[in-house]
Amino acid sequence: MATKKTDTAQGKSSTRKGSSNRSAKGRGSASNKPHSKRNGHSRAEAYQRLAERYASEAAVALPTFLSGQARREHVRATILEDHAERLEGHSQGTDLKFRELARDLYKFFRGTALVFYRDIAGSDAALPKVLLLGDVHPGNFGVMPNRDNVPIFSVNDFDEVTYGPFTWDLKRGATGFFLAAKCAGGLKKKHRRSIAGCFLRGYIEGLRHFAEHETETREVIRIDNAPPVIAGLFEEAECSRDAWLRKKHQGEQRRGFRATKKLEPVSSRIEEFQGYIDELAKTNGIERGGRCADLKVKDVAVRHGAGTASLGLARFYVMLEGPSGEGSDDLIVEFKRARDSALDGVVPTDDLDPGELAERIAQGQRIHLPHGDAFYGAVEIEGKSFMSRERAPFRDDIDLEDLDLDEWHDYADACGFSLALAHARSDDAGAIDYDVEPAILEAMEPHELFVDDIVCAAEETARRIKHDWKAYKRDFELGGLSRNALGRL
Repeated sequence: MATKKTDTAQGKSSTRKGSSNRSAKGRGSASNKPHSKRNGHSRAEAYQRLAERYASEAAVALPTFLSGQARREHVRATILEDHAERLEGHSQGTDLKFRELARDLYKFFRGTALVFYRDIAGSDAALPKVLLLGDVHPGNFGVMPNRDNVPIFSVNDFDEVTYGPFTWDLKRGATGFFLAAKCAGGLKKKHRRSIAGCFLRGYIEGLRHFAEHETETREVIRIDNAPPVIAGLFEEAECSRDAWLRKKHQGEQRRGFRATKKLEPVSSRIEEFQGYIDELAKTNGIERGGRCADLKVKDVAVRHGAGTASLGLARFYVMLEGPSGEGSDDLIVEFKRARDSALDGVVPTDDLDPGELAERIAQGQRIHLPHGDAFYGAVEIEGKSFMSRERAPFRDDIDLEDLDLDEWHDYADACGFSLALAHARSDDAGAIDYDVEPAILEAMEPHELFVDDIVCAAEETARRIKHDWKAYKRDFELGGLSRNALGRL
């Protein structure tokens, strides 16, 4: 493997021997699959050391200093490590995910968060910490049900949540808007920069609002108080549960799931999943009656082909019988395999503990979204950690291709405000013991310089991601993202 004389985890990890004494934290360290034995230890431990050194030393080179072939091999190795368990387990969706990433630059960005975060390992350690969403981009905001089954707009993906500097969410979010405005919007660079700036200014505006009014624990974005671009999303998401169940899930007799390319009924597991539902109801305080009826499992199905970053991870859909008993008001609960956060081991946390796997994800949702989905939780299935949530007819995100230039700006601003709301809750329900909003506002001063810095960094990062994507496409065509390639780690 080509190397470069820079002090990066990539260069160091290829020469060390011996096994890792780190437990199941960090990508690639939780499995004793053959690829781990061949290499003797996980690269995650090396990146943790790199992050710690970068946070405390004056000059340590990150993977961004790699170029040419060395950078290509670093990106390939990181993606392989991130998907090693899925590749070893012959997961059906992994090859599909790799194909999707090769087709679209924005999807490549969304599906390679570990590459993004290793590039900034240990950075901004002195800045205020929050509970990070961890994967901020335009597609991870949307309409979803709250605990009372009322649609709200908010951050909607908590798979990567962990504690760290507030800037990490802003850097990924600004880069996401910059890339999405190009790939989905076909917009010029000056407009992409302006949209990323709107996202950041919306965040600053939100923090000022919550610092002044202290309403973050009770404020939500609903159809009646949403800006027009978000109100339109509420209207688009409107669909009757009856029609949604017929169209998406149920068979002709409405007794269970319809077999499709996306849904594979496994009715033999009804009793097993009844136990998981009962466990979840007890943990979350979900009472029988009302729309939940008796919490009786009616059918179970394997869900194929869902997600971008999580494509290839096991998912189940569980149908609960509704109060009418006629199938028109059934509930659908999803169980999705949990994994370590892409930020684990590389983000400066000040020893704040977000928890493990699905418990971490569920706790993140409870903090970022108080009074959110009652079914958001964690269960163990076949010895593996799974997160749970309710699917709903009005759970939806925006169609970026349909936005005009003004709507792009308005949507970015609304997402920035929504992220500020999530961050502001870190000191109300999370482990942060100081007032988050004024601390962050002070750390960002002067605010316009801060916005310009993050926008310029997003543009630079987008160029690097495009270069990585071109190399990735070549690697994919040459078989470099396959199970056989794990031996080259």
